[in-house]
Amino acid sequence: MGATKTDFYTDSQNEMAILTKALGHPARVAIIEHILKVNSCICGDIVNELSLAQPTVSKHLKELKNAGLIKGSIEGNAICYCIDENGFEKFKSFFQNIQTHIQKKKTDCC
Repeated sequence: MGATKTDFYTDSQNEMAILTKALGHPARVAIIEHILKVNSCICGDIVNELSLAQPTVSKHLKELKNAGLIKGSIEGNAICYCIDENGFEKFKSFFQNIQTHIQKKKTDCC
């Protein structure tokens, strides 16, 4: 079985894998943190903040947007990015489910 055989997993499992993969790069985490700090921004703002090349930032923004963690709206000749609450709500639900399970078990492991 290859690593790309996503048909063997539930939609929810595949979706969580996409979300976590999108945050699996420190530049993307830094982009999310910057957007949280300023509420919304354009690619050029992120380039200035992170000292990354514009094509690199655009690539990371595309990954975050495709995963549903940010959204963008066209403003003039630029796209203004902000956090997509729905993506992070899925994270919250996933980790709350884990925490609830851990609290119920409260037994030693191994």
